[in-house]
Amino acid sequence: MPTVFITAPPDAADALATTLVEERLAACVNRVTCDSVYRWDGEIHDDEEVILLAKTTADRYEDLRDRVEQLHPYDVPCIERFDEDDILPAFADWRADATSNRKKYD
Repeated sequence: MPTVFITAPPDAADALATTLVEERLAACVNRVTCDSVYRWDGEIHDDEEVILLAKTTADRYEDLRDRVEQLHPYDVPCIERFDEDDILPAFADWRADATSNRKKYD
């Protein structure tokens, strides 16, 4: 089961998070405000961003990635997949349910 690390500007983060959950591409999205320093177009930038941690399933990952790319305002959005080797089984069940149409936990 993957967790997807996404960074976004604050004005886009809430809509991205909500869309991913509404469309069942993620079971949950955590939002963490941060300051990012990065190089872009030959310049150093220091901007406020929001880290989105989207909990999804392997079969929903590509759809989630494609949707983030479609909606994200950056030319090159940060989308990184982390797979869990060890996960609480009850949490894994909830995540699978929340990204499907089974609706056990709705």
